[in-house]
Amino acid sequence: MGEHHGPVGPDPIRAAALDDAAQALLATWEAAREQSTPRLSAAQLSALIVVEKDEGINLRTLAGRLRMILSSASRLCDRLVAAGLVERVPGRADRREIALYLTPYSRQLLDELRAARLAMLGTVLDRMSPAGRAALVRGLTEFAVAAAESPGVASQRTA
Repeated sequence: MGEHHGPVGPDPIRAAALDDAAQALLATWEAAREQSTPRLSAAQLSALIVVEKDEGINLRTLAGRLRMILSSASRLCDRLVAAGLVERVPGRADRREIALYLTPYSRQLLDELRAARLAMLGTVLDRMSPAGRAALVRGLTEFAVAAAESPGVASQRTA
């Protein structure tokens, strides 16, 4: 007779522990965002990251990636343009279509954000044991691969 190791499927205790740890990670990320880009909302930052990954993206595609209605994405872009963070350029194939590009200023802000995040994460990682750090990196790397293969999860990644 086979040995029983618990229910089939995800372990709810481990999932809850991961949820707690994810909140700590997100709090660290948010602290870095507040430090480096305090005037940007989370939606504005997400839009910049999407535009960075897909330079020349049109407004309809941006709205889809951000899971916004087109009018909301348009207003968001209006604010980013007014702040000097995004440029609207007529499309090459269709002049009625507008392509979105980052400005040098927004690239600098994203670089500063990433530097602040790395510094804050480094501070936290320094408080961990070498074995804990290695296990965390190994586990999160495997988690990222599994998430990328999960329907609905990969499309949510913007940062």
